[in-house]
Amino acid sequence: MLAGPPVCPSCIICLPALHRCSSLCLSYSFPGGPVPVRLPPYTPQHGQLQCPPTTMAARDTSSLLVGLLVLFHTWGAWAGVEVNMEDRVEVYRGETAQITCMFTSFDGVSGMPIQWFYTTRSGNKQRIYYQNSTKNGVDGGTPFTDRISVNGTGASGEIVLTINAVELEDELEFICSIKTGEGRTQLKVFETPGPPSIEGVQTGISVNEYSKIGTCEVKNGFPKPNIAWYRNNTPLRAVQNVLKMVPSITTESSGLFSVKSELSMTVRKEDKDDLFYCEVTYFVPGGLRMTETNQINITVYYPSTAVSVWVESPKGKIKEGDSIELHCNGNGNMPSSILSFSYGEGKTLEGNMLVLDNVTRLNSGVYHCSSMDTDTFEEVSGNTTVFINYLDPAVVMPKDSAVVTMGKEFKATCNALSSLQTHTVWFKDEVEVSVGHSLILKDATFDTAGTYTCVVTVPEIEGMETSGTLDVNVQGPPQIINPDFTEVKKSLQEMVDLSCNVRGFPAPSVIWSTSDGKILKTTSQTETKEGVESVVSIKVTADITAFCNASNDFGNDAVTFNITAKGNGVIIAVIIICILLLAILGSVLYFLYKKGKICGRSGKQDLTKEKTSKDNIVVEMKSDSTEEAVLLGVNGDKQSPRTQ
Repeated sequence: MLAGPPVCPSCIICLPALHRCSSLCLSYSFPGGPVPVRLPPYTPQHGQLQCPPTTMAARDTSSLLVGLLVLFHTWGAWAGVEVNMEDRVEVYRGETAQITCMFTSFDGVSGMPIQWFYTTRSGNKQRIYYQNSTKNGVDGGTPFTDRISVNGTGASGEIVLTINAVELEDELEFICSIKTGEGRTQLKVFETPGPPSIEGVQTGISVNEYSKIGTCEVKNGFPKPNIAWYRNNTPLRAVQNVLKMVPSITTESSGLFSVKSELSMTVRKEDKDDLFYCEVTYFVPGGLRMTETNQINITVYYPSTAVSVWVESPKGKIKEGDSIELHCNGNGNMPSSILSFSYGEGKTLEGNMLVLDNVTRLNSGVYHCSSMDTDTFEEVSGNTTVFINYLDPAVVMPKDSAVVTMGKEFKATCNALSSLQTHTVWFKDEVEVSVGHSLILKDATFDTAGTYTCVVTVPEIEGMETSGTLDVNVQGPPQIINPDFTEVKKSLQEMVDLSCNVRGFPAPSVIWSTSDGKILKTTSQTETKEGVESVVSIKVTADITAFCNASNDFGNDAVTFNITAKGNGVIIAVIIICILLLAILGSVLYFLYKKGKICGRSGKQDLTKEKTSKDNIVVEMKSDSTEEAVLLGVNGDKQSPRTQ
């Protein structure tokens, strides 16, 4: 006995008399026709059922339904068995499917005959399994003979049909028949298709042309996959004479489906940047899945409505001597369009680029470019104006050179005609000396003389410059630049070079002389920017004083060089020593003569001496009458030549 009335979910009907819940689904036949009633068993966890409280109208309705259901169940009891099965079982191809059959009977479920059938393609029932109280088995000669098994005996009110290695052909309706009742389940088989592919047209499409855009394809799916086209993430819908998507389905030998969809549409210019792709949807057990292809775009050909012309290089202002590169492009892209330049006096060049080298101001002007469609002969054009900036050579006044009197002021100018603002700087010896077109030199000196360079530049254009030079000479008396030395010490017979560097204009003449009035010959004389440089070479024979005398029309200048001869005292000392030695030798000879050790003038006498000494002084003497030499020792002994 139940402790109280049953409780059922609101979606089904509460049957407290039967201690269970049911919903309206299954058909029971009455003389008046079929009544849709389904009574699936529902057992709460704790074995107790209670119906929720209801209003009066709800209770009346419930009472009516309960009465009908009790009547139906009473009829079902007369019929014998109530069978309940799932509407569908879903499984991937190649996997195992299990179909459950649940049944109840007022007479009990033990020992009831059970049979399994499937509905053939022609609509007939084909048995594949049977079972009764004495035996069971799988029917032979069917597609399921070797692939099915049945679990359970039915004693528990549940029996399961297992199908191994499910095939596409197994997508059938399976029937569980128990005594006089039966239930049906549809087996659904699925196969995931391969990844989809997309291919766009490889050629361009002219604007306003109706053309194929691309093809999407997905292969080997079951059931049939579906393809949808997208443009820029927006799904496409067919529009008559504007956009069409044509699908085609192929059944492979395996029974799987391959689906292809071709997109065609009337192309607009705006489509040139669009991205197209396909979305493929397909069913899987328990749901729906989706995958997308990669994106493609198409090449749209459209005519130009405007042409642009510009200077590609150099960027910015152009100067004479540059190489310029002009480009031309239309805003269309028709393959039949031809671009061409026209410039100057009737000059033309086909193409989208024009190069001019070493341009001058004569290249300034308007450059035209046109785009003509050779199919329609329609033409559009554009132009740009090119200006070549120029800077003429610098003009320096006075020209080339100028003479200024010492102490006076001098002014020069430098100008260069240009299409742009210029800047002028004066340099001397690479040092900036003045800024501006005018050069003013005050109180001129010889330091003022030299070469001046004016550099004219255009600040707006890098590298645009010109220059001119001016040689300035300062008139005045010579000035000898202090030499490195004026005092020189040299040995006798040595040569010494004396140099005299003189500034002055006109160039001074230089004369070399000595203190005794002798004019020296100049070794070399070179004109310099400031005047002249003279060099003389002198051989030292004694102390010498030399003069460098410079003069021109405005005056003269001189410098003195003193040359001291080294070594005079030494020579005198050597001479004195030689005289002393001769005096000593004469004294010795005189002494020997007085001792009689030296032979007379009339003949020669042999002097012999047995004893000799290394310390003896030997003197060789010759008489006037003979060539025979007589050697005398210090002691006056005569020595023969053999004993020397």
